[in-house]
Amino acid sequence: MNESAPIRALATAVGTLFAPGGMRGCLSTLIYHRVLTKPDELNPNEVDADTFEQQMRLLAEHCHVLPLDEAIERLYTRSLPARAVCVTFDDGYADNATIASPILRRYGLSATFFVSTGYLDGGRMWNDTVIEAIRRAPDDVLDLTAEGFGVLPIGSINQRIHAFQCLIDNIKYRSAEERIEITEAIAARVGAVLPDNLMMSSDQVRDLHAAGMTIGAHTVNHPILARSSNHVAREEIANSRSRLQEIIGKSVELFAYPNGKPGCDYLSEHVDIVREFGFKAAVSTAWGVATATTDRWQLPRFTPWDRHPLRFLARLYWNCHRHV
Repeated sequence: MNESAPIRALATAVGTLFAPGGMRGCLSTLIYHRVLTKPDELNPNEVDADTFEQQMRLLAEHCHVLPLDEAIERLYTRSLPARAVCVTFDDGYADNATIASPILRRYGLSATFFVSTGYLDGGRMWNDTVIEAIRRAPDDVLDLTAEGFGVLPIGSINQRIHAFQCLIDNIKYRSAEERIEITEAIAARVGAVLPDNLMMSSDQVRDLHAAGMTIGAHTVNHPILARSSNHVAREEIANSRSRLQEIIGKSVELFAYPNGKPGCDYLSEHVDIVREFGFKAAVSTAWGVATATTDRWQLPRFTPWDRHPLRFLARLYWNCHRHV
């Protein structure tokens, strides 16, 4: 955005008004999953490299981008700067390391990467199995009657998007065993070779940490904690953290709840587990910004979906204004 000096000054003034620091400080935490090489018709909600770079340039010019752990401590000591922002990524996609990280470093920015360790080194998340199977299905319809989903029309891009969104919504809240069984059956029905390079390697996680990025835990298998036993939930959280600490050789102190909607995807007992395990803070996907009165083990985040630069900044500041 090649704005003039008066426009830059106005943007800064508006941002400071809507996102103050100090005693009234608020923290915006952005949530991303992937940064694609180029736009993907089947994944229109995932940013591409050009859009992500534009957004990071805006943040570098107009905001104070802080490491999440530092921002959290400054939030509760009421010493946040105005227009405070953190950047986070969930799941552990390989493009976080190959595309997002170089862009972040180019602008001198830090981000936190919440990694589900069960998919490192050649794994694939169950939802990506569905998406990539639908992408490769050769015909205009996909007969999943035997799997309980009927015959799905997939003759257009919109129909394919609708098909995999319906499948994901149907499968998401089933047990981990059911999710694997169903998604593998869908992949087998399509019969195509699916990618095994979507997620990061352990070396890429290590490299992110070495580059000054923060690594956070995100469970092993990305379960819906609210649908898991407390025993399974504890193992998922603890084992994810342990594996990441082995990889980076440093304590992992931040956690992100899978899927992340309070009261739906995780419950108060899972907050208690995270607190008991000694994590310094945890993030959800509840929409909003954090203030000094926010539970540090349920910090809100939001997704900046606007692609136009001015709308991106306006959405960022308006999100602060309506939640503070």
